[in-house]
Amino acid sequence: MKKRVIVTTVPFGDADRAPLDLLRQAGVELVMNPHGRRLQPHEVGDVIEGFPVVIAGTERIDASVMAKARDLKAICRVGIGLDSIDLIAARRLGIAVSYTPDGPSPAVAELTIGLIIDLLREVAAADRNMRQGIWRRSVGTRLATSVVGVLGVGRIGRRVIGHLQGGFPGVKILANDLTVDASLAGVEWVDKESLYRRSDVVTVHLPLTRRTLGLIARRELASMKPTALLVNTARGGIVNETDLVEALRGKIIRAAALDVFSEEPYRGELAQLPNVLLTCHMGSMTADCRAQMEIEATQEAIRFLSGMPMRSAVPDEEYENCAMQAAQ
Repeated sequence: MKKRVIVTTVPFGDADRAPLDLLRQAGVELVMNPHGRRLQPHEVGDVIEGFPVVIAGTERIDASVMAKARDLKAICRVGIGLDSIDLIAARRLGIAVSYTPDGPSPAVAELTIGLIIDLLREVAAADRNMRQGIWRRSVGTRLATSVVGVLGVGRIGRRVIGHLQGGFPGVKILANDLTVDASLAGVEWVDKESLYRRSDVVTVHLPLTRRTLGLIARRELASMKPTALLVNTARGGIVNETDLVEALRGKIIRAAALDVFSEEPYRGELAQLPNVLLTCHMGSMTADCRAQMEIEATQEAIRFLSGMPMRSAVPDEEYENCAMQAAQ
C-alpha cells in the first residue's frame, strides 16, 4: 500500500504544525484539499479517488463515494460525529474508520455556555445596536437563576452540566438521554416533553441519527415557554430550521443560537432574523482542541499505513446502531 494521505478537512495544520510534521517524519505523501473549503457532496469522490487514507472532516462519505474511491482503505475522522460516514458501506467494503471522540468536547462545551450567556444577556444584540449608534440597555437573565434543559448527556452534555454546576450556583438542570445516569448529582431526569415545557434554555447535545433527525420541530417549539432560548451545538438537522424560522418570527420562543446547520456553509433565512445568533460550526475550533483532533487522526492514519491497529477505531456499537436505524 502506498503511503499517501488526502486531507479533506479544513483547516489543517493551522493551529499546530505537529500533524504535518508527523506525516513528513513517517514518509507519508500528503495532499491537501484542493478547494480549501468544506467539500460539497458531488466533489468528495473526485478528491479522494486514488488515495488509500483520507483524514476527513464533516463532508459526506457515503456508499457512492466509496465505490468511486476504489483505493480507499481507511477514513480517519477529525472529530466526533459519524453521521457523515456510511458505516455500513465502509464495513461491507472493508474500509476502516476511526474518530477522535474526546478531542472536541471541551471546546464545544465552553462555546455552549458562551452562547447561552450571550442570549440571556443579549450581548450580540447590544453590539449590533452600538454599531448603529443605538444605546439601549436590555434587562437580561442570570444563568444561575435559570432552568437549563440538557438534551443528550454524553461527552459534551456532561461537560456542559459540569460547567453549569461549577460556575453558576442555583441553576436548575433538567436532563434527558436514552440512559438515565442516577450517579450524576444535582440533575433532574425528565422526559423530553417536560424538558421542553419547563426549561428557560434548551441545549442540544445529541448525535444526528434517523431517530434525532428533525427531533425539534414545530410541535416541540410550540411546547416551549415564549421566553425560552434554544441552543444547538450538536448537529444540523436535529432542529428543523424552517420551523425554527417560523417560531422565531412568531415569537413562539424568544431566541436561538446555532453553530450547526443542515447545509453548510449556511445561507438560509435564519441569517435575516435579529433574535438568532449564528456561528459557523466552530464549536471545536480552539487551538488546543483542534490540534489534538488533527494529531490523533494523523496518528491513526500513520498507524494504519504502517500495518498497526488503530487505537480509536469506531466501536462495534456504532455500526450496530447504524444497522438498526437502517432496518427501521
